[in-house]
Amino acid sequence: MPALGEAALDLLDPQPGEHILDIGCGDGLLTKRIAQRGALVIGVDNSTELVEAARASGLEVIEMDAADMAFDGEFDAAFSNAALHWMLEKEVVATAISNALKSGGRFAGEMGGEGNLKSLLEALDSELIIRGYTPPTESANWYPSPEEFAAIYEAAGFEAVDARLIERPTPLERGVATWVMTFRKGWLDRAGVPEEERGDIAAAVASAVGTNIADYVRLRFIMRKPV
Repeated sequence: MPALGEAALDLLDPQPGEHILDIGCGDGLLTKRIAQRGALVIGVDNSTELVEAARASGLEVIEMDAADMAFDGEFDAAFSNAALHWMLEKEVVATAISNALKSGGRFAGEMGGEGNLKSLLEALDSELIIRGYTPPTESANWYPSPEEFAAIYEAAGFEAVDARLIERPTPLERGVATWVMTFRKGWLDRAGVPEEERGDIAAAVASAVGTNIADYVRLRFIMRKPV
């Protein structure tokens, strides 16, 4: 995901001396690239393991949920790549980001958008049903349309929200089965699938899909906080 976030980083266009907040920074690969452009950057992530990795590379990173951020007009810009779709308290997060920015500050980034992983997710749920499991009814991710996304962020006080869907079929380096076991572990947990059955389910999903190309759809955006 960090390698695929370069276009969003270019959209942010960090400038030397700017104070920038990286929301859901992960292990800090893109955070470091922001810093390399001369900006002063702080990362936020709720994963202890990823925060430790980012700090080990010399970055300033705070371990916390984005919904718990309490910054007050401290940043010229904010950035987020491949993270907002995990944050289901979306209205709270949007308000926290708005509060973190100075007047006229911008927010740019990328996340999963409407239709993201549709084929893979349908194949997984079908396999669960075949095996007698009930897929969770509440989504584990927020994959909004541009209109839904814009409405959330406009309500949080942003203006000039430009949000666009981008289809980006992406090879899964370790294959579909590994993707199921890794990125849908929580989904399998909620469906009540025992550990000993998960490998077979993952293999069946990979066979049903018949390709290691994931049907990613990204939502790329930029917006501003009013002056």
